[in-house]
Amino acid sequence: MLWVEAFHVIFVVAWYAGLLYLPRLFVYHAQTDDATGDERFRVMERKLFMIMTVGGIGALVFGLWLVADYAWAAFAASGWFRAKLVLAGALVLYHVWCGKLVADFAAGRNRHGHRFYRLINEVPALILVVVVILVVVKPAMGGSDG
Repeated sequence: MLWVEAFHVIFVVAWYAGLLYLPRLFVYHAQTDDATGDERFRVMERKLFMIMTVGGIGALVFGLWLVADYAWAAFAASGWFRAKLVLAGALVLYHVWCGKLVADFAAGRNRHGHRFYRLINEVPALILVVVVILVVVKPAMGGSDG
């Protein structure tokens, strides 16, 4: 199981690189006012989204493997574990939403300014902080935590 856990962490790191950087590309893209820059950001966003999707799929596959093999039996009654699963689900939704934003930029349908993208850029970072605290500290959150 240690190999599965190692690969889960590796894929999470790869996924997170994209989750943190793609919205930063959106910030710069929203500020671009020339066709060459616009096309450059479209290519960068599309390629980064594809790469981060591979990381996300790997993180989910190995994470679900861990849940199925032992984590559910060991931690299902723990509030911190349930909260972690909810936050992982929120990241999947955030990832899908980023894909929609990539498609909007590609089609010339961006409806937001750079300040909006600066704000959403913080979402995965905040989730990361909470998830790391949940997994490492395992705070009591009701039920049989510990």
